[in-house]
Order: sequence, then structure tokens, then C-alpha cells
Amino acid sequence: MSAVPRVLAILPAYNEEESLGAVLAALGHAAPGIDVVVVDDGSRDRTREVARAVGVQVLALPFNLGIGGAVQTGYQYARDRGYDVAVQVDADGQHLPSELSKLLEPLARGEADLVAGSRFAAGGAYPSSLPRRAGIWYFAWLLTAVLGRRVTDPTSGFRAANRRVIDLFAGEYPTDYPEVDSLVLLHRRGLRSREVPVTMAPRQGGKSSISWFRSLYYMAKVSLSVVIQVVRTT
Repeated sequence: MSAVPRVLAILPAYNEEESLGAVLAALGHAAPGIDVVVVDDGSRDRTREVARAVGVQVLALPFNLGIGGAVQTGYQYARDRGYDVAVQVDADGQHLPSELSKLLEPLARGEADLVAGSRFAAGGAYPSSLPRRAGIWYFAWLLTAVLGRRVTDPTSGFRAANRRVIDLFAGEYPTDYPEVDSLVLLHRRGLRSREVPVTMAPRQGGKSSISWFRSLYYMAKVSLSVVIQVVRTT
């Protein structure tokens, strides 16, 4: 890593015109030295126009790839332009740019290759639907067993990654519920991940699509994916 690491904030965005402008303003205020790329994942609203009006780089995907494809596009951009660190920030306002230093400091000290912000690491509570909470509890249990360390917020997309992780995720990144699968991928490749306590806000625009049916579907699908990854390493 260079003496002054180059940091890129990756904002995957799908129909986030309501919240994106405020998120970009907060990011510019809290971290003015960080470059920003918005990955517009085939939005049908004014997401890309809002981003371009602020003057940040926009990668406009021709159709909706889903969160995994959008995030991987951001990592490919970071890899191809030689960034030392990439941070993931949701465009819905949940991730507070003022909390970014909590992710970057352990990374700078070399304590991990990826640092994830956890809403629950310090015993805190976070308002969410019952189906979403059930999924979080289940995946926390599953990852704790697989990784051999305590995981409290397995679905957190508020992350900071070093160059080794940037290179890995640019070439290989899960599609559905990628946060869970990507932690197993890091573990398989011998890379270190850890959590730090952060504060998050309720989403500022749109609404969650997680229902009981969708939650159960993803729990089954991701569990199978995790089992397959574990079997590959044994």
C-alpha cells in the first residue's frame, strides 16, 4: 500500500433518487479525500442524473444485475484504476459516512483484509422487519460456525477492503446475498475479515423487499452455497 492510500467509495444504487443526493453530500463532507463511483444498476428513476449532478463518476449498467453484479463492477473499477482501498456504502442512507474511519483504521493497521461495520457487535439494536432479523440471526449462527469466529452482522454491506480483496472481488464475487458468501470466499482464500461496531440509520428512501417467503428462500439458497464452498476446501 502506498504512503497515502488511494481510497474509492463504491455506491451500488438501484432506484435511489430519494436518498442518493443526501448520501453523496454527507460522504463529501465526512471524507472529502475519497473518490466516489456510483454504480447505477439499471435504475428506472433519476438515480444516475442525481449522481452526475453532484459530479461523481457514474457507471450506468444497461440493465439490473442485482447487488452482486453492481458491487463487483465497482471492485473492477477500483482494481483497474489502482486503488489501494475500496469502501462499500449503500445509497439508501443506512451507512453513515461519518462512521467510515472506524472501518479504515483497522485496515490501515494491517489487522484485517476486510473490515465490516456491525450494527450489533456492541450489543446494539437496529429497527428492521421480523423476516430480515430472522435471516440475520440465522446467517450469524452459520458464519460463526464456518469461520470459527463470532459474526454479529453477516448481511452488512458497509465494508472496507484492501488491495488483495479488491483483486479477489473484481474477479470473483457472489450474486445473491453476496455479503454472506463473500465472507466464506475470503476465508477459503486465507484472507482475514473482522467486524467493528458502527451506528447505522434507517433507510432514507424506498422500502425493503425482504418478505418471509423471500427470507426463507435466501436462507436456503445461501446455506447451500456456503456448504458447497466449505466442501470444496475439505
